[in-house]
Amino acid sequence: MLSNKLGHFFDKPLTPVVKFLNLSPNFYTITGLILNLISAYVVINDFFMGGVFLGIASFFDMLDGISARVNAGSTRFGAFLDSFIDRVAEGVFFLCIGINFIINIEFSGAFLAIVALILSYLISYIRARAEGLGIECKVGLIERPERIILLLIGLLFDILELLLFILCFLSFITVIQRFLWVYKSLKTK
Repeated sequence: MLSNKLGHFFDKPLTPVVKFLNLSPNFYTITGLILNLISAYVVINDFFMGGVFLGIASFFDMLDGISARVNAGSTRFGAFLDSFIDRVAEGVFFLCIGINFIINIEFSGAFLAIVALILSYLISYIRARAEGLGIECKVGLIERPERIILLLIGLLFDILELLLFILCFLSFITVIQRFLWVYKSLKTK
């Protein structure tokens, strides 16, 4: 997973900007949601421009975490809001990708968008449910950053259906990995 490898790679170069602006992490979260919704709307008609807006929205999604760490603005509600908005943005985006495929009578792409949506929610749900049971669950091949990167590549380079297939495959593996992790963890308790 990228977050394990790169972690807070952009924290250092963006810290001066975030400190200067001194905006609430929730400002970046809400702005990211608005931009994500715009990108979802745009992707219905234009994959490339939808990808451009998704890239901009993802930048704001990254800034909320940096702002929380740098400006000591981290709150439990902020963390909840960020996770909630990530699910909303991702759900609407996959839905709009599916709508584009349906409009263009490409039902295999629409099917892959639906499967990718379900699997992305399962990945997040398993982690949240495991943490509710007191088990840390960050295992697996793919999380939201990787999903966004795959979507961006697919949208910007006009290979979205292929990348959705890869995304579904990697997401399915991650669901299995997390499920087995929780199963083994609960068995030892």
